[in-house]
Amino acid sequence: MPTATTGVPATAGTATSSMPTRSGRFPRLSSRLRINLALFAIGMATFALLFSTQALLPDIAAEFAVGPDRASWTVSATTIGLAAAVLPLSALSERFGRRQTMTVSVAVAVGLAAVIPFAPDLGTLVALRALQGAAIAGIPASAVAYLSEELADARATVGSVGLFIAGNSVGGMTGRVLTGWVSEGFGWRAALAAVAALALAAAVVYRLLLPRARNFTPASLRPRLVLRTVRDHLARPLLLRLYAIGMLLMAAFSAVYTVIGFRLVAEPFGLSAGLAGSVFVIYLVGTVSSSATGPLLERLGRRGALYAATATATAGLLLSLADHLAAVLAGLVLITAGFFFGHAVASGSVSRTAAHGKAQASALYQVAYYLGSSLGGTLGASVFRHAGWNGLVLFATTALLLTAAITLYATHRARVTLAKAA
Repeated sequence: MPTATTGVPATAGTATSSMPTRSGRFPRLSSRLRINLALFAIGMATFALLFSTQALLPDIAAEFAVGPDRASWTVSATTIGLAAAVLPLSALSERFGRRQTMTVSVAVAVGLAAVIPFAPDLGTLVALRALQGAAIAGIPASAVAYLSEELADARATVGSVGLFIAGNSVGGMTGRVLTGWVSEGFGWRAALAAVAALALAAAVVYRLLLPRARNFTPASLRPRLVLRTVRDHLARPLLLRLYAIGMLLMAAFSAVYTVIGFRLVAEPFGLSAGLAGSVFVIYLVGTVSSSATGPLLERLGRRGALYAATATATAGLLLSLADHLAAVLAGLVLITAGFFFGHAVASGSVSRTAAHGKAQASALYQVAYYLGSSLGGTLGASVFRHAGWNGLVLFATTALLLTAAITLYATHRARVTLAKAA
């Protein structure tokens, strides 16, 4: 596919792409704006595909005569596939480039999306979704590393990471709302086909806009070097804490959104599939909170921002206990805002903390993050089946309290270090 060029040779050591540049295809767009728009688009495609079955779980469970816990595997298998593939694909991105890796990943994922609606049984559907998750893995494995290389300013990088995550939230919201209404009129298979079309459009926008990397230096594919880099990252306590925080935040968030459809279509709410799917419009709150990461992080600091994120999400969980639709919706607003803000802070901090092997550092975060999604979705659905929404809230709150405990420990360690230095 033709790509836009900047007219500057793609070599390391050139001026950063945060400087305004011009393109023959997009003469009025600066390089930084093109990067932000492109990463927003591919972030949108990522979450639209990754969680495309989440709003459809009640319909899928009904068609295959299974419970919420088994139906939830159509989501969990995808995130497990992503977690398993993200580290190998991050290594490939070090050799072949972030842009190329993301392009191949989104192309394969969209191709699988066109096949998935024809899955004849639940087992085939779960297997295809696992393969799709593995294909998607190249996008989060490369996106943050691309931004950290092409944008020299740390604040600009964090802001752009926030916009990429905002694209995630828009994709997650659009995909879920779209599937809810299409499913109500034409069935869940047609809904999955509609998501495939949406992701294809976003992928085309990404490919047309993203500039060629100018600060990327290819590395050789040496497994020992990759393993040594991974070992170095896992030996850093700060990175380990960020990985744990990402996993716990996502476990809580995934648990809530995996089963919220089952709660809303049942009594006392009794919403239709379309109305239940429309609840995911609340993802727009995540778009706002993640986009505001840069200024809020500057004001609150990393640990202060994480405290604010966990407190906001916890308040939302407690509010959602009421059997009133307005209270549940308000609770979801707080949960979504807190999660996306905390996730943007943690993931952006990983890329800034890693001194080398940024793709592997980001990939390890993604492994933890999507393992949290798998655990949260599967365990959350099981808890909901046996203990209802109250049990689910207890499960998610426990994950958030552990997040706060890790942040509190980090605060204590920072004070001890400062005291020793003094």
